[in-house]
Amino acid sequence: MEEQKNYKYGDILKPVILIIGLLLILYAGRFLHLDVDSIQNFLLGFPLFAVGFLYILLYVIITFFIWFSKDAFWLVGALAFGPVISAVLVWAAEIINAFILFYLARFLGRGFVERKLKTRHSKFDESIARLNFGWLLVFRAAPLVPYRFMDLSAGLTGIPVKKYILAVILGSPVKIFWVQFVLSGVGRAVLRDPFAISEYFLKNKFMLWFSAIYIIFVILVLFKLMQKGRSQWRQK
Repeated sequence: MEEQKNYKYGDILKPVILIIGLLLILYAGRFLHLDVDSIQNFLLGFPLFAVGFLYILLYVIITFFIWFSKDAFWLVGALAFGPVISAVLVWAAEIINAFILFYLARFLGRGFVERKLKTRHSKFDESIARLNFGWLLVFRAAPLVPYRFMDLSAGLTGIPVKKYILAVILGSPVKIFWVQFVLSGVGRAVLRDPFAISEYFLKNKFMLWFSAIYIIFVILVLFKLMQKGRSQWRQK
């Protein structure tokens, strides 16, 4: 009886810690701002062979505590390393971040969610755990879906970690390479000119058409998967 009572308290305490931690991170992010030039100058002060490793290390640590700093690191990477190398570095850092945040949510919040859904919504929980791999790929490749939200949400569900991390590895490069090529072309103008990106696309027809096709393709695939999911749900 005592063990069951301790388990109940522990099951409630963990999600409370998770929620408080996330709120503190979001609150701190409002006041802590990173300067793009300062980060770039700091990185370039190290030997070339160490810069890539240092960039990944700083990316993982700082973006974990300051979520909105991710944009600054993406721009720094594009300016310092160019579109291809920066995309590879961001991709590697995001895989590490996904692994950490997934397990953080799984350890602190999954037990509470599973307990709440165990009786009335167990089928829904099971269906999420068996979510089609294509869904995860599309969500990971979608340009407007925040990575942090996906990582934490996946950890709260019953989705196997190997399945999710594989989707992260295969689905993330599309979005990351696209963003890094755009940032590399626009440069620092993206910080001071709100129309810099639109001007970039008007001057670069290939990227304009590629971006349009990319976004339309993601929307169509997502719509198709939604239709398939609805039909399967009705059959159940």
